[in-house]
Amino acid sequence: MSSALTDLFPYPIVQAPMAGGVSLPRLAAAVCEAGGLGFLAAGYKTADGMYQEIKQLRSLTARPFGVNLFMPQPEYAETGAVEVYAHQLAGEAAWYETELGDPESGRDDGYDAKLAVLLDNPVPAVSFHFGIPSIEALESLRRGGTFTLVTVTTAEEARAVERAGADAVIVQGVEAGGHQGTHRDNPENDRSGIGLLALIAQVRESVNLPIVAAGGLMRGSQIAAVLAAGASAAQLGTAFLVTPESGAHAVHKQALTNPLFVRTELTRAFSGRPARGLVNRFLREHGPYAPAAYPEVHHLTTPLRKAAAKAGDAQGMALWAGQGHRLARELPAGQLVEVLVSELAEARTALSEFPAGEDGAS
Repeated sequence: MSSALTDLFPYPIVQAPMAGGVSLPRLAAAVCEAGGLGFLAAGYKTADGMYQEIKQLRSLTARPFGVNLFMPQPEYAETGAVEVYAHQLAGEAAWYETELGDPESGRDDGYDAKLAVLLDNPVPAVSFHFGIPSIEALESLRRGGTFTLVTVTTAEEARAVERAGADAVIVQGVEAGGHQGTHRDNPENDRSGIGLLALIAQVRESVNLPIVAAGGLMRGSQIAAVLAAGASAAQLGTAFLVTPESGAHAVHKQALTNPLFVRTELTRAFSGRPARGLVNRFLREHGPYAPAAYPEVHHLTTPLRKAAAKAGDAQGMALWAGQGHRLARELPAGQLVEVLVSELAEARTALSEFPAGEDGAS
């Protein structure tokens, strides 16, 4: 692990930035205070909303933390496909007694304004999802003392990140909950995601950057596995989603271990981009027909998801979850970090005691 990354947190545990009100300052602070690296999610917030959360987090901890930004998305040409999908969702709107959202509510997530805030008020770490920031942006952040990370889902994306000058890559396996951080949203690749261990190996042989591994990690033994595979740290999202400090809806938290939800699936149903969530009615009925249109579909379905949450209806919510969701533990975030660190130590001890192979052994 590079010293610049090591200096940010004592233990190789990163709390994933989960947008939509999950990654609250109190969650990030608890993780930081326990020795991990807590993250705020700036996605779907205004620049001022992000700044206020940063101020709140700084009042809760003096330890290093990170902020995650969504990259602006290219223009989507097939507006007709979004209109067809809106027509299909009309029944949902009637059921929840709400209107559909405006798909043209914005494509850049206030990126420039948020970046300006982070340049004027530097934070220890900034990560990027859905693409790569400019070389100039990365250099400006570095001059302010900010460590930069970019999510990748292929070795090719990792090489592009290295050329741009980021400090590290977050290697996201297909097991991860929530949105896949692909740099180009190509529907032809929807069923070609790479598992985390295989992806770590590919990226490690492609770039000379520290790797933060993400995707389905719920136990310290899994953290030990990705560290042994070449990662410098592990990023966990679903594991922290059920903590009391998480801002996830109670129905979402309960669904993770509810026997009614037995599996996860990548879907475009809620946002127009591939994201892994628990398979519920909305995903089954609308996933096969959702167009590759992010953030248009996200804006379109926002009122539906809010109405379902207000009604406590898990069948209409976006229940983002990684493949390891059934291993979720309802522990305070700081205690969860402590448990993960203990499990990691036990796994490392077990590995060190494993007898090495001998010449001629069968």
